[in-house]
Amino acid sequence: MAKREFDNYFKMTLPALSRNESYARAAVAAFAAQLDPTIEELSDIKSAVSEAVTNCIIHAYADKGGKIELTCRLYDGGIYIKVRDKGCGIADIEQAMTPLYSTGPQGECAGLGFSVMESFTDRLKVSSAVGRGTTVIMEKKITKKAVV
Repeated sequence: MAKREFDNYFKMTLPALSRNESYARAAVAAFAAQLDPTIEELSDIKSAVSEAVTNCIIHAYADKGGKIELTCRLYDGGIYIKVRDKGCGIADIEQAMTPLYSTGPQGECAGLGFSVMESFTDRLKVSSAVGRGTTVIMEKKITKKAVV
């Protein structure tokens, strides 16, 4: 990816608690609103963030707590979202990104988190190190409105 010029950004750290998933989703949606996204684009962003944060809570920290770092940057034409944890990490990213594969509690996780993130964003990059954590980077292009 070429180096981008960012118009605005924010960074926050949240405890990896399930009650903070909705807050992270709402914060990113409110921030993205500056780009005047369509309802569908905003819904896509919220869904992707929800999945990324939920993955941190359930998989990275196994509901034992930790910190989630959320960074968002706006650029002309889109939003860059980075969700990072310092949890257990992923040994095999390719396998983890396979639809229906899950390391979560049996019957509670569908194994579709990365598939959902990928389907709702224009770019998804996952990097991880066992014992050090995982970083998920997502980008979503925002349609420019026609000037009337």
